[in-house]
Amino acid sequence: MKKISTTQLAKKQEMAPKELFSLLSDQGLIERKDNTWILTGKGEERGGDYKESAQYGKYIVWPDTLKLGNEETTSPPPSTTEKLFTSTAIGKHFDLSATKINFILSEIGWIKKGLKGWLLTEQGKKQGGQQAEDGRTGVPYAKWPESLLTSKALIETVEHVKGTYSEQENEQHQDTGVKEKTSGFREKFEAKHRATDGHFVRSKAEMLIDNWLYMAEIVHAYERKLPVEENVYSDFYIPTGKVYIEYWGYENDEKYLARKKTKQEIYQKYGFNLIELEDKEVQNLDDILPRLLLKFGVQAY
Repeated sequence: MKKISTTQLAKKQEMAPKELFSLLSDQGLIERKDNTWILTGKGEERGGDYKESAQYGKYIVWPDTLKLGNEETTSPPPSTTEKLFTSTAIGKHFDLSATKINFILSEIGWIKKGLKGWLLTEQGKKQGGQQAEDGRTGVPYAKWPESLLTSKALIETVEHVKGTYSEQENEQHQDTGVKEKTSGFREKFEAKHRATDGHFVRSKAEMLIDNWLYMAEIVHAYERKLPVEENVYSDFYIPTGKVYIEYWGYENDEKYLARKKTKQEIYQKYGFNLIELEDKEVQNLDDILPRLLLKFGVQAY
């Protein structure tokens, strides 16, 4: 059996060497140590070995018949592992395209856009997601456990996208811990200020923010429910950049301050992009907001 270098194997399998090294690493055949690649026990079992030469030093070689990119060679037996779903399979379950599912998962914060493909985030890992890579192209993507299909955060966000979400029905099943602190405020301060784009908001300050976003031609939503288990609404949401904006007023009200602290902790917990505004910033939006939005890749002018 002939053994060839990783570069030669990449050429034989019509892959870039960098893609092959990444694939071998994902499959647990090699690992990075002291700025160099070394064989793992699994790599040795698959026929990996070392070779030395005066010109290149010590390097890894593989059987020229090594097969990669086949899930049967990289996954444990079905009886010992949970079935993992791609965005395509999840899309079929919710009657949505894989592209739309990926954007939904991105909004929730479980994946993020890479140079090519999708990369798993820390929040995604907590949901049981696993990073994978196309064996032919090297494009990264995420795989998910079946339990994701029953995730409340995912289901609610899908319903929002499809226009089937019912807030009244949903609140009957909410944990009252956060709901009691938020719904009372929303009932007390009626949304009666009409912004230029037709949004009805709850204060003059929110009307100024909404008008500014509209005049800057920035697509935005008012009172967007956060895609999380807790029943919390943002003041504004900007899909481009996935940015949430909160306006904080009523600083002398103890209940309001408690609500503010709760919301801040939730934003921090899930790692969402957040811009916080107070009265002094609202009076100077032309100077403040463009700079804050640009930090998240949103260009105002």
